Amino acid sequence: MDIKNIYIIGAGLMGGGIAQVGILNGFEVTMISRSMESLNRSKAVIEKNLKKDIKRGLLTEEAAEEALKHLSLTPDMTAVKDADLVIESVYENMELKKQIFSQLSDLCREDIILATNTSAISVTSLASVVKNPSRVCGMHFVSPVPKMPLMEIVKSIVTSSETIAIAREIGEAMGKRCIISKDSPAFLLNRMLLPMINEGSNLVEVGIGSIEDVDAAMRIGLNHPMGPLEIVDAAGIDVIYSAICAIHNETNDPKYKPSLLMGNMVRMGWIGKKAGKGYYIYNEDGTKTPNPDINNVF
Repeated sequence: MDIKNIYIIGAGLMGGGIAQVGILNGFEVTMISRSMESLNRSKAVIEKNLKKDIKRGLLTEEAAEEALKHLSLTPDMTAVKDADLVIESVYENMELKKQIFSQLSDLCREDIILATNTSAISVTSLASVVKNPSRVCGMHFVSPVPKMPLMEIVKSIVTSSETIAIAREIGEAMGKRCIISKDSPAFLLNRMLLPMINEGSNLVEVGIGSIEDVDAAMRIGLNHPMGPLEIVDAAGIDVIYSAICAIHNETNDPKYKPSLLMGNMVRMGWIGKKAGKGYYIYNEDGTKTPNPDINNVF
């Protein structure tokens, strides 16, 4: 299948990141969201990221200008009738995602791939509301999408081999190393990552270690590029918390019992770098300092 037109449902951190790598690799990308404000905000972030890459010598001005010509924005869901591939990238809510996949099933050609960027929700459940469910798969990009070179392809019990092959082809065309997981709670990556993040938050919550020392333990002691609390701040604490809750609800496995501290931070709107405040405070000069208010949560 010749994939040219990629439609992305959702204009948040992940949707915008997928759009950015798509347009930089020659795809025609249309972002869809009910809010033009969120679409314009996402486009502004993409433009800002491209300018940073120009300053770093990673991209020319001409290449950035050309890439932006391939980006379209619309609040009209019916636009997906022209899609060759749709990637859903809204927040982690099963009912919302099912509603979207049901709509896509009615609006899209029956031969195109419908993919979800979910990090935890059952791909089989989403396929169950779609005509020709063999074309549904997971295409789980890793945040921040423009920087992280991994994409996790998720195969449900009905996903066809052809669908997996095309998803891999698209991922590789976007510069990603693709891995494949069966449709199981948390798949491969988050099955390993989320318990580490959750336990990092628990260690701070009960006072065993400071924010900085928890991160230093993994970053310096185990040579990870980032510590668990730095990772969750970058990915969005609300996104990670929703994923942990979804996995815990699905498996009832105690290692996925959500951190109370993390939940309270979400309730306070301290959801990480995108909000300027999470486990760290993010300063205008680009520096960050541990959040002093966390010790006062309880």
